Amino acid sequence: MALAIGDTAPDFEAETTEGPIKFHDWIGDSWTVLFSHPRDFTPVCTTELGTMARLKPEFDKRGVKIIGLSVDPVENHTKWAEDIKDVEGFAPNYPMIGDVDFNVSKLYGMLPASVSGDPTKRTPADNATVRNVFVIGPDKKIKLVLVYPMTTGRNFDEVLRVIDSLQMTAKHRVATPANWKQGEDVVLTGAVTDEEAKTLYPQGWKQPKPYIRIVPAPGN
Repeated sequence: MALAIGDTAPDFEAETTEGPIKFHDWIGDSWTVLFSHPRDFTPVCTTELGTMARLKPEFDKRGVKIIGLSVDPVENHTKWAEDIKDVEGFAPNYPMIGDVDFNVSKLYGMLPASVSGDPTKRTPADNATVRNVFVIGPDKKIKLVLVYPMTTGRNFDEVLRVIDSLQMTAKHRVATPANWKQGEDVVLTGAVTDEEAKTLYPQGWKQPKPYIRIVPAPGN
């Protein structure tokens, strides 16, 4: 069954390129991005893993941990890392889960419960649904789910943009409009009364419609 925003991210134990982990313990008090791949040595995923490695300092600045997943064994991930560095200039600098028993893929609704057998005998097309991005909060709740087809590389700048929104809106009773970027104006949620808004924003706000109150982003 597919996971929804607000669900608790399933906990699991797994082998990774940086040793065994228990997922919730590994998350700790951090935000986390878990992103999955159908098979090792696939072209689109090679570019994605390298791009994520290049962007890791941006995730670090936001206190966000990164972890990848593929159904291939960990030793294959290590070999693949060499190709990724050759192609993208950056090898994965975050752990990669070896989901050889399909446990995590099943827990996260990416493969049906009936899947079994040798993962190295499966084609990328067999695992086409293992192409998700999950953003998980420090409370271990799922905050975002993105699902991509195999032929479309993921936009990790968008993942960073959403994390900026999620982290801000977790602390302040605001929401971000379409195409919002860090530093731009935001809107007050219905949870903020006009009386409260006058205290929070004594300079006032723009109100193009009765239900839209536009204010500077908190901290700006």
